[in-house]
Amino acid sequence: MRYELPLLAVRDVEVSKRFYEELFDQQVTLDLGRNVTLSGGFALQQDFDWLVGIPKSTILHQSNNMELYFEVDDFDAFLDRLTSHPDVDLVHPAKKYEWQQRVVRLYDPDWHMIEVGESMAVIARRYLDEGHSVEQTAEIIQHPVEFVENCRKGLE
Repeated sequence: MRYELPLLAVRDVEVSKRFYEELFDQQVTLDLGRNVTLSGGFALQQDFDWLVGIPKSTILHQSNNMELYFEVDDFDAFLDRLTSHPDVDLVHPAKKYEWQQRVVRLYDPDWHMIEVGESMAVIARRYLDEGHSVEQTAEIIQHPVEFVENCRKGLE
């Protein structure tokens, strides 16, 4: 047995497909009409209630109990892209965590939560470029020294 991918129940697969293509650069890898697989390794399913044989009324919207997680190298560019979609509802505006990662959370058209975070590798390289040692950077960003070492090797 092997795990394949998560599937999101959506009301309108075309609306959701456009949303993920425009904001998250997702490409359709398989389009079966009501079921679409995206390049990020997840699928969208319209008429999920029909597919699994459950009442439509049992499909919950905005359950806030899971999220899709994306990382971007240029967080500011993503925020600029996000402002060009004023119809997108935010869970919260951009904020910075103690491990120095900036994130924003938002809802897709069907109220699935999405987190977009600044790449931790980019953050590590920023601190290394500022002259912090590997050990200092690991402490600041609360990641293992091995992770920071790998990021440093990417700079060479």
